[in-house]
Amino acid sequence: MSTVIELKNVTKSYKGNVLFDAVDLTISRGKIVGIVGPNGSGKSILFKMMCGFVFPDTGEVYVREQQIGKGSRFPEDFGIIIDRPGYIAGKTGFENLRELAHIQNKISDATIRETMSRLGLNPDNQQKVKNYSLGMKQKLAIAQAIMENQQILILDEAFNALDHDSVQSLRELLLTFRDEGKTILITSHNQEDIDYLCEDVYRINRGKLEKIV
Repeated sequence: MSTVIELKNVTKSYKGNVLFDAVDLTISRGKIVGIVGPNGSGKSILFKMMCGFVFPDTGEVYVREQQIGKGSRFPEDFGIIIDRPGYIAGKTGFENLRELAHIQNKISDATIRETMSRLGLNPDNQQKVKNYSLGMKQKLAIAQAIMENQQILILDEAFNALDHDSVQSLRELLLTFRDEGKTILITSHNQEDIDYLCEDVYRINRGKLEKIV
């Protein structure tokens, strides 16, 4: 399997705390990988380093052998949920996704509609996002992360606020993506999500990444 993400000797401190100390990590294509650890352990910071939103204090991060921060700031073909997207409150869900899609002009309105429907959102719903439930906002965040057929998905607590049926539907969707060769990294407070989906699991423990599965 080809390597899509690699951390080499990465150290990162945040607000005086050492989150990662000389960490190495290799993520192969076509796997679902879980990252676990207590609140504040650095899961979101780890994901942000992979995306180029923050940089290591020392060490290097590579995506498809391209070092992040040297010639590539934000990796191509990434779908992410880390900090929730800043939606336009007075527009519908479909209108928000269309605004985002226009940045790269890679997909049609039909693809946006299909993605929303796949996640249980009605693209014809005229309800403004400001009036969405937490679960609907979460589905909209997932939609923006996957609608452009992104090959690497970085999903921090993607299951938050979803009801039981929606959780199960998302799990099956992620397994389908894995079978298509996509690479997925997830965090979840629900251990069942990790157990159900992940082939490899790493725990953040005292500045290190320990492989536990």
